Amino acid sequence: MMKDPYQILGLRRTATADEIKRTYRRLAKKLHPDINPDKRVEQQFREATQAYELLSDPAKRARFDRGEIDASGAERGFGYARREPGGRRTARPGDDEVFVEDIISDLFRSRRGGTRGSATSRGSDASFMLPVPFLEAALGAKKRVTLAEGKTLDITIPIGIESGQTLRLKGQGNPGIGGAPPGDALVEVQVESHPVFTRKERDIHSELPVTLSEAVLGGGVTAPTVHGPVALKVPPGSNSGTTLRLKGKGLPAHGASAAGDQYVRLRVVLPDPPDPELTRFLETWSPAHAYEVRKEPDAD
Repeated sequence: MMKDPYQILGLRRTATADEIKRTYRRLAKKLHPDINPDKRVEQQFREATQAYELLSDPAKRARFDRGEIDASGAERGFGYARREPGGRRTARPGDDEVFVEDIISDLFRSRRGGTRGSATSRGSDASFMLPVPFLEAALGAKKRVTLAEGKTLDITIPIGIESGQTLRLKGQGNPGIGGAPPGDALVEVQVESHPVFTRKERDIHSELPVTLSEAVLGGGVTAPTVHGPVALKVPPGSNSGTTLRLKGKGLPAHGASAAGDQYVRLRVVLPDPPDPELTRFLETWSPAHAYEVRKEPDAD
């Protein structure tokens, strides 16, 4: 005895026609014998198709819901099926038929050698998300990535690529049907954050801690850049917030785009724990050398 068609498709009895169609399309793609050459799966495929044929016909569905016909379409108590020869409904003007051959010919290549009929279709594009380290995105890189199904792709990361940009790899998508070419792989890049650097267009920004003596007296320090560490001269009397420019140390020149710069913002850091000698010095120095740092804004 055939199972309840609603149970076969995993639907409630209140399911709409669109829900029935979408569910069947999903199951047909999953269970089709060309994709899953397994006897049990093939039986599930036949049951899903028969269930869809009944529920997608409004008149038959209504009769089934009223108990006039069984799940196979047979009149209850008479033992014969009201079906067209070959087990398929005949398409009528306006009839919303969805046969498995139509679904599979659009989306899958047969694993039994060739496709049903002579239909050909370019393979669909495959979309992927690729995390890229900040420095690789800034400087460019070549990466070899392995997808979940084991396929390996060689990807060139262009200099200065940004999050959300998509790389198109021609011919690396899903296979075509009937000898048609494969689709493309669409790789959306997500640039990872960096603990030191941030980016604004082609410029790099960073913050550099300096000691009190380096800020007051000036001196040479080493600053990190995306290209590696460089020597940087701190001007005497620098404050937290003083910003120094390193010309050409941002993103490298690329195509028509010139190299960017790096902007280094100084941050004065006091000794931790506090230095007793510095504390005593300021206790005697401050009263005679007071200066204003919190000026009131000018009134309009």
